[in-house]
Amino acid sequence: VQLVESGGGLVQTGGSLRLSCVGSGFNLDDYTIGWFRQAPGKEREGVSSMSTRSGTTEYAEHAKGRFTISVDNAKNTVYQQMNSLKPEDTAVYMCAAASLGVMSAAALLKYPNYGANSWGKGHLVTVSA
Repeated sequence: VQLVESGGGLVQTGGSLRLSCVGSGFNLDDYTIGWFRQAPGKEREGVSSMSTRSGTTEYAEHAKGRFTISVDNAKNTVYQQMNSLKPEDTAVYMCAAASLGVMSAAALLKYPNYGANSWGKGHLVTVSA
């Protein structure tokens, strides 16, 4: 199981970016996928998650109304559309996968250490003021 993120970069406040997480060696349909981020000097935190088979999604409070997680099963890819970006969104963003039968979207978002069995390396998003 391998996850590779792309789509990060530099954007101005109020701008948008779309992150991609491509899975290889497994079928996304069998997993719950989450997006997480870690800012400099801070702990990792959940951003969004999705049970790709049911379409159930969960969002952290800071992401609600601004970020959208989605999946393209044909491309085995999960996306996170990020709008209205703020400087405090600056972080390394990474995706993670947990077996569908192990963790729900809500559980993965809150407790990834208990069930996520694959992590991408992360991609930097920088939002300038």
